[in-house]
Amino acid sequence: MLTQRQLFLKHLALPSIYPVGLEIERADGIYMYSPDGKRYIDLVSGVCVSNLGHRHPEIVKAVKSQLDKYMHLMVYGEYVQSPQVQLATKLAEVLPPTLNSTYFVNSGSEAIDGALKLAKRATGRTELVGFKNAYHGGTHGAFSMLGDEEMKYAYRPLLPDVRFLIFNDLIGLDQISDRTACVLVEPVQAEAGVILPENDFLFKLRNRCDEVGALLIFDEVQTGFGRTGSLFAFEQYAVIPDILCLAKGMGGGMPIGAFIADKQLMACFTNNPALGHITTFGGHPVSAAAALANLNAMVRDEHIIGEVERKGQLYEEAVSEMPLVRKVRRKGLLMSVELDSIETNLEVMKKLLENGLVTDPFFFMPNAFRIAPPLIITDEEIELTVELLEKSLSEL
Repeated sequence: MLTQRQLFLKHLALPSIYPVGLEIERADGIYMYSPDGKRYIDLVSGVCVSNLGHRHPEIVKAVKSQLDKYMHLMVYGEYVQSPQVQLATKLAEVLPPTLNSTYFVNSGSEAIDGALKLAKRATGRTELVGFKNAYHGGTHGAFSMLGDEEMKYAYRPLLPDVRFLIFNDLIGLDQISDRTACVLVEPVQAEAGVILPENDFLFKLRNRCDEVGALLIFDEVQTGFGRTGSLFAFEQYAVIPDILCLAKGMGGGMPIGAFIADKQLMACFTNNPALGHITTFGGHPVSAAAALANLNAMVRDEHIIGEVERKGQLYEEAVSEMPLVRKVRRKGLLMSVELDSIETNLEVMKKLLENGLVTDPFFFMPNAFRIAPPLIITDEEIELTVELLEKSLSEL
């Protein structure tokens, strides 16, 4: 009989030739366990998905409760479904007044695609502006906005009329014009290696969009739901987008995404033509119930997000002094540890895995590895991971 690993390699379509291939039997909190009982500490949270840890009890309870009521009923937006209504209402409560209408989808890529469509429909314009070294997803529209030619040249032609600027380059903002439908940007560039905005860049970007009538879209798929030390990263920069894209940490481990705008703006999808954006499974009631429990827990337990910056500082102070570490960049509990080469990083991540730490590289900074543990990680668990990090780096 073939093993799980053999079946995995034989029957699953894989995105790379050499997958990590780590087999996990169960997970709980910050820990994942292999079939042989080895414990791993998840330092990436499923890439910023499990912000409250694996199998948070309130999220599990919400999922089970919704399963006992109903699962899929009808395509999104046709029936009044309580999990969707409650989640949309809660999001409106915690967001600025102009972000009051939520369109639920299944993933971050879909959220980006929907936001791009909305911007083109609302403005009547065609130009889309993004940034180099930005990652927004793998669907055709989101992929068109990916700021790296090496990853996408094999799939051209993609969406036309796309322009790329350089993050933090104020002079380049002049290229945003009255032809521009929207500007898509991460408040903190994640896959570029955690690049923070400087010199009021987001504020000046907001002003430029207002000057020419372009819509500003924030991609908070990776930075949302407490990861950077506030519920959403844009709150720390006092800049409000026209459209906000969410996913990953939104569902607490269940698949869900959303793009959020003002109700008047979102109404563009309802006419000329109607059904301007549709989805079958967007806002699936079980995922929506999980997302509501996830959001309620974050908002209620203020210490979860309130402690993120302090915990991030603990990591930064310790890791910055370790062997092989060239530079550390961080926002909250989203941290990039830069080494001297891609080869060194591969060896380090291999050693980390041997010692029970799961991490991964950044798309556009492959010589750096990610530290983004669940926000619920304790000081004692941080101390343990720091010891294992130092042990692994010292062994090399």
